[in-house]
Amino acid sequence: MAEMTIKKRPKNLDLTTIKLPLPGKVSILHRVSGAGLFLCIPVMLWLFGASVGSPESFAAFKAVAGFWLVKAILAGLIWAFVHHFCAGIRFLLLDLHIGIEKEAARKSAGVVMAVSLPLAAILIWGVLL
Repeated sequence: MAEMTIKKRPKNLDLTTIKLPLPGKVSILHRVSGAGLFLCIPVMLWLFGASVGSPESFAAFKAVAGFWLVKAILAGLIWAFVHHFCAGIRFLLLDLHIGIEKEAARKSAGVVMAVSLPLAAILIWGVLL
């Protein structure tokens, strides 16, 4: 029987030394933002209900939303939504085999970052400040 040769692969488990390309970073951020949005659905529904229920509940919403920690969480949720939306459009186009070449995929990942970061900043500025 032929002897099997086992190929020894290098094991690099130090995540700080792994160089991930921009499309990989966009993909990971898409997953993280989706998970964050999913996990915060109850909080968002409660805030929405508090904001439209009655004048008293709106005052309670305003009091809660005035804390800096709540503003930071809401800013993160706004960024997560905008990034998830923009990256989702990119992935839909990739599913349609549009822009699947290596260079086009890199450019589209750059476009996602170039669009989602300023758009999130504009929304955060307009909503929270």
